[in-house]
Amino acid sequence: MKILVTGGTGYIGSHTCVELLNEGYEVVIIDNLYNSKIETVDYIEKITGKKVKFYKDDCCDKEALRKIFKENKIDAVIHFAGYKAVGESVKLPLNYYHNNLGSAIILCEVMKEFNCKNIIFSSSATVYGNSKRVPFKETYKLSTTNPYGTTKMFIERILTDLHISDEDWNVVLLRYFNPIGAHPSGLIGEDPNGIPNNLMPYVVKVATGELECLSIFGNDYPTKDGTGVRDYIHVVDLAVGHVKALEKIQKDNGLFIYNLGTGEGYSVLDIVNTFERVNKVKVNHKFAPRRKGDIATCLADPSKAEKELNFKATRTLEEMCRDAYNYAVKNR
Repeated sequence: MKILVTGGTGYIGSHTCVELLNEGYEVVIIDNLYNSKIETVDYIEKITGKKVKFYKDDCCDKEALRKIFKENKIDAVIHFAGYKAVGESVKLPLNYYHNNLGSAIILCEVMKEFNCKNIIFSSSATVYGNSKRVPFKETYKLSTTNPYGTTKMFIERILTDLHISDEDWNVVLLRYFNPIGAHPSGLIGEDPNGIPNNLMPYVVKVATGELECLSIFGNDYPTKDGTGVRDYIHVVDLAVGHVKALEKIQKDNGLFIYNLGTGEGYSVLDIVNTFERVNKVKVNHKFAPRRKGDIATCLADPSKAEKELNFKATRTLEEMCRDAYNYAVKNR
């Protein structure tokens, strides 16, 4: 099978490309390099020993997408491309709606034109909103607390309606929790442009001296130490989940929704303390006011993915912290 990976040089996309290639899939990447680097293509090929086809284009560009589908017989699409920072989305909602919704709609229009009706969508646990029932199950009613999460919820709705209108569409909605870590080779990992919006890359940059201090937003949440609790999953485990999703739609037709997480909850201070212990470094940190749109606890019930996809995250928090730092040190 030939798989189009949108946003394939990004953090999760690049690791998924590696796992796809290792499993014998052909990979075509489209990425505008807004928040990634072209060198990632070389690293993917170095890790796997296999070639990928890369297009530096934007998913909002319909003609660019049509060109890709004309030049390649695409069997399925894994859609990662999109803006992804919660805080930024609160400040720039129109940017998020225009980019994330627009690219998804245009992509589906082109897929339909070329009779490619298999899509795996990179969704998010943010679609569960501020649910007080933890852990989150796929059957929970959806709501959101920020524009980023709302774009994910809307795209889920669009893809659901697409399947309802035409049951030939096979759709898998993968709701991620908090991916961290890096490939153990140290060649690919999370390295966002500018000041990081996510916890682990910020921790790493403080540990390496690139940034002075980590601000922990909120220490008065109703959690064990007052800091936010999240379900952190190693990015390689997350990437494996996409391969399992592809296997699912090769066997079964339909619309499928899965949480990809561990079911374990770790606080921000758990991350900081484990990172310091495993890597024998100091992470300067201070407490700051809560951010708008953040919630106290976000935890997955991953049992459905384990039962239906035969997927279970196996890598530990220690491995996540070690691999993230290893990547940073090798790429300073």
